[in-house]
Formats: sequence, structure tokens, C-alpha cells
Amino acid sequence: MGGGHRSEHLLVVLPLTAPTAIFDRIRRNHPHIKITYHPLHFTTTPWKAREIVPPEIFHDATFLITLSALPASPQDCPKLELIHFISAGTNHIDKSPIYTDTDIPLTTSSGIHGPQIAEWVLMTMLASSHHYSLLHRWQKKHEWGQKSDDIGLLRKVNDKVGQRLAVLGYGSIGRQVSRVAKAIGMDVIAYTARPRQSPASKKDHGFIVPGTGDPEGEFPSAWYSGTDKEALHHFLAQDIDHLLISVPLTEQTMHLLGKEEFDILSKRNAFITNISRGPIIDQPALIAALRAYDDYIASDPPSTEESFSVTPEADTKSDTSIPGLRGAALDVTDPEPLPPDDPLWEAPNCIVTPHISGSGSAYVDRCFQVFEVNLDRREHGEKLINVVDRSRGY
Repeated sequence: MGGGHRSEHLLVVLPLTAPTAIFDRIRRNHPHIKITYHPLHFTTTPWKAREIVPPEIFHDATFLITLSALPASPQDCPKLELIHFISAGTNHIDKSPIYTDTDIPLTTSSGIHGPQIAEWVLMTMLASSHHYSLLHRWQKKHEWGQKSDDIGLLRKVNDKVGQRLAVLGYGSIGRQVSRVAKAIGMDVIAYTARPRQSPASKKDHGFIVPGTGDPEGEFPSAWYSGTDKEALHHFLAQDIDHLLISVPLTEQTMHLLGKEEFDILSKRNAFITNISRGPIIDQPALIAALRAYDDYIASDPPSTEESFSVTPEADTKSDTSIPGLRGAALDVTDPEPLPPDDPLWEAPNCIVTPHISGSGSAYVDRCFQVFEVNLDRREHGEKLINVVDRSRGY
């Protein structure tokens, strides 16, 4: 790959309005590239390509930018040299012949989601610990809650200073969450599949939104690694108050966290946040762990003078004998969309949102920025960023 300014063709197949300003920018910087846009209808599950795309439109494409629409076979795209996805992962297309039967480089938009998702993580974390649902209920009722029986819940709210955030999968999203967590006084520990023992190995070599993330890998106070249960359980036993799940979905991470793991995390009744993929969690096991905690609190409620926070938040230096997990925030579920009668909707102390934590006004532009960085690198014969390792699944 690389070199030269021969005529090339960028095909964009996406379920959104044509980003004409972005196309103009690409044309200015790369005038030898022809751009063709093929719009798709937006669906509630846009990562599942259901719309038939005419196979002939792929025939002359040098580059393809897509979410899930791919050629049906390698024969349909003989000139294709790079496929860029506007998603952070590629698990949704890993059965495609383009994925399994070609060596066409695939790149993702990993790195663009950090700012928006980190804000969602912090928002849901604080909404839970500061009992925002109660505050909102008072406002809707026009009630000044100072004389409410529930006021004790708020008088002993614990801030996050000194609490431990464990990041399971220290990629671009985990690094930005770590940045904001450190800013409010939390301790951060990180877990990766491969050891990160040297300063160079701790660096982020992917796309980074300027001023965000942890480019040098400086925020974690400790690093853990491994791909087996023993290593994972050792990490989960590190007095964790909040667990952020940000590993990619692969065969190895399917139901990575279940009853056994939640039992370990119940040592401090950890709060679970999942912004990765729903099937990484054994959902019934999570619901059971949330109910176990809620049932205990309901059977032995603290007085308003003592405060509701008889969890690790009440004393971040000691363990608790209370079973289960104190709460969860899930932007991803299994399945998606989550059926209306799924018990997860009624799980106690659980925030569920419809896979929107990464959505925002800058999303599309940043996706294309990753592609443009790689266009420049390709033309200068440099190594591409955000390349999918098919053998690892991400």
C-alpha cells in the first residue's frame, strides 16, 4: 500500500445524511480521489445490514467507509484496498467473507468515542450515587424535599475521592474515563490482555482526540493483564468500587463476567458500567446480583440518621458483608433492542440506555478524521492506525 497519486475511488455507504462538508474537505486535501455516496435507510439496529446494496457499486472502489454494509463476496470488490468502519469494533461483520476470506485492511473508528462515552459514564455514576431519580421526582412534584423522609439518603452521599475505578480493557474509551475519574480524585487500575510493563507498551498508538485520553498510560496506579480466569479474578479482587467494562466482544469475552465474577465484586458491592457489548455480561447473573443487594437493604434498611450508604461508599477502607452489587449502568444489553418484557428493565438500581453513550454531534466528523489520517499515512508509506487484527478479533 501507499505511494503515488493515481486516480482512486472512495465509496461511502452509510445510514445518514451525506456529510458534504467532510467530502469537500477530503477533495481539497486529496483531489485525486473520486467520492461516491450511497445512502441507506436508518434502522434501530444499523450495525445489522439488512438493506441490499447493489453489488456493482463496489466494483471500482479503492476505499470503502461503512458501518455494516459490505460486498457479498471478494469478487465484487477487486480493487478494494481499505475498509474503514464508523464503529469502534467489527464483531458485527466478522462472519462476512470480506472479513474471513480476504486480507483487505480493516480500520475502525476506535478513539473517537472517548469524550462522549466518558461523560455518559460519569453522568450515570453520579446520577446513581447522588440519588438523582429522587431529586427529579421532588422537582416534578414541586416538592422542596428538605422535610422528606428520604432526605437522609442525600445527607450522607459519599463523593468519589479515594474510590477505585477498575478499567477492564484499557483502550481509548477506558483511558478517557480514567482521565475524568482521576480529575475527581479516584484511583484507577487497568486490565489488558497483554502485559504492559514498559513505558512504551503503555502508550496509546491509536487515534486520539486532542486533549483527551491517557496517551502515555500515566493514570493507572497499577496494571494487570491476562486472558484466563485466574488473572481476571485476581484483578477483580483488588478492592474495586466501580468496574468499567470496555473490552471488545470476541469468542473469548462472551459472558466474561457472570456469577463467579460478580461474587468477587460483591466484596465491596461494586457498581458496574458496561459500554462495550451486552453479551460480555451474563445478564441473568447480573440481575440476580443486583436483586441480592436490594433485597438485603430492603430487609434491613438503615435509618435516615445512619444514611442509606451502607455500601463500600460509606467506608472505602473496609469491606462489607452485604451481598450483591449496589448498581449498574448499561448502555448495551443482550439482546438489542431489549424486549419490553425483559427483566433487566426492572432490575433494581440499574440504569439502562439504548446504546447511545457514544452518540453526539462530533461523531461522524471524527470517524472521517480517522480515515483521513490513514489516507495521509498511506500516501507517505507509513503504518496505518486502528487496523483490525483478524486473529484477535479487534
